[in-house]
Amino acid sequence: MKIGIFDSGLGGLNIARSIHQLIPEYDSIYLGDTMHVPYGNRSSEMIYKLTERAVTKLFAEDCKLIVIACNTASAKALRKLQQEYLPQYYPDRRILGVIVPTLETAISLKVKKIGLIATSYIVDTAVYTEELNKLDNDIEILPVATPLLVPLIENDGHKWVKEILSDYLKNIQDKNIDSIILGCTHYGILKEVTQGILGDTIQVISQDEFIPIKLKQYLNNHNEIEADLNKDNKYQFLVTDLTSNYQDKASAIFGRKIELVKTNI
Repeated sequence: MKIGIFDSGLGGLNIARSIHQLIPEYDSIYLGDTMHVPYGNRSSEMIYKLTERAVTKLFAEDCKLIVIACNTASAKALRKLQQEYLPQYYPDRRILGVIVPTLETAISLKVKKIGLIATSYIVDTAVYTEELNKLDNDIEILPVATPLLVPLIENDGHKWVKEILSDYLKNIQDKNIDSIILGCTHYGILKEVTQGILGDTIQVISQDEFIPIKLKQYLNNHNEIEADLNKDNKYQFLVTDLTSNYQDKASAIFGRKIELVKTNI
């Protein structure tokens, strides 16, 4: 069986790449819903529907464990999938998200005032604030919606990213934050740009740097899951819409030539 990695588009390839680097032996399938990206501008009902379709597809492809690398999908769909969908359809399989592991990592860094850039959906639902309060209510989090970034990343708009990101970050630059969470897997591409805008004194927390570590820890702690995973170093990459631009961009994000295959969900 395999590890599934799901994102609303291509941004989660940053996490997939890091997972392959840390634990390359495990077979995996990446699924990017490029037909419907971005999720952050969609209704709650549609976000759940699309996410359920995606995990159903990955389970049909023999995944034992799925990492939802999309923050928006994690916020809207994860709990319902874990509490209702899995017990009914796949009680012996697991689905993990990225929001709580992100906050656990931030807390471990001893931060006290965190900036957050994320999709409009993530900011509007206040899911990071809600989950942080459960873990440590002494830490303050200042969210900023950045809805233009995913479309720019997905559509070769990098030359405009720095200017637009700088404008977004003005909302929190004077608030004495000590760190900033890149609350979308697409934003891992913007680590260096973000650091350059904010300066070296502010720590940039990017999910591709620690989600693979959290996954490895999970597998170490759950032998009943780990023992079922194939270890043949085989990787597949699926997308719901495929263009030559997506193919080139995916290889650039992943750091080497990969082949995307179009699929339906």
